[in-house]
Amino acid sequence: MAIEFQHVTKTFGDTRALEDVSLTFEEGKIYGLLGNNGAGKSTLLNILTGRLCQDGGTVTVDGAPAGSDAALSRLFLVGEKNLYPDDMKVKRALDTAELFYPDFDRAYAENLAKQFELPLNKKINSLSTGYGSIFRIVLGLSVNTPYVLFDEPVLGLDAQHRDLFYKLLVRKYAENPCAMVISTHLIAEVADLIEHTVIIRKGRILQDAPTEALTAACWAVSGPAGLVDGWAAGRDVLTTTVLGGLKTVCVRGAVEADLPAGLERRRMGLQDYFISLMEEEDQR
Repeated sequence: MAIEFQHVTKTFGDTRALEDVSLTFEEGKIYGLLGNNGAGKSTLLNILTGRLCQDGGTVTVDGAPAGSDAALSRLFLVGEKNLYPDDMKVKRALDTAELFYPDFDRAYAENLAKQFELPLNKKINSLSTGYGSIFRIVLGLSVNTPYVLFDEPVLGLDAQHRDLFYKLLVRKYAENPCAMVISTHLIAEVADLIEHTVIIRKGRILQDAPTEALTAACWAVSGPAGLVDGWAAGRDVLTTTVLGGLKTVCVRGAVEADLPAGLERRRMGLQDYFISLMEEEDQR
């Protein structure tokens, strides 16, 4: 059982938003969908949820065509836009979610609203940006569909509420494993949550692999420029940064523990890897 994209393309005028995208989201994993602005992340998710139609290729949810009732009943998108009537109250929106999603946990949703201090009797259009995000997060964590998609879920949230969201997400996943896809620019905050990373750039998939596999073989080595240059010669250097007489190179491949005196190494995190990959692409 899985979400499958097969050779999907999408254009807007002269812009190719997605180019021959083939991708699978399996049940029981937390995915990170990463990319710069305009990379195609939201387009991908909107096609999956039937809000856009692809120009070519196929998208299925457990075998059902994307946009069909069978497919839509199995997923929920926590997006940046509110699709409920603006003058609807939060409490009424929970009532509506209960009608459309049989496994919606109303008691859990109300408990989350209390934790986030989300007022149930307030109209949705009167919520701040942050509380609008919290409203959608509460729905996403309560619907209990096999696939839950988060598109920039923490928009407008302060640090405390973002931390609460991540803790609740992990707890929910542990208690009720499903496929979660998190599309975000705050890579460092979610790096420890993401089991599998998909990186998209200009509509093309650059990486689609377990997160640990991407970062395990990438290192940053720093030191005096001359020493770094000598050590890095012949290696697969992703990017180079110079600050005064110091230089840092990000390299792909094994790095020996006993580096020459004056050099230091550190394993690259997911955000460092992403930035280095984007810079490498910029230089092509």
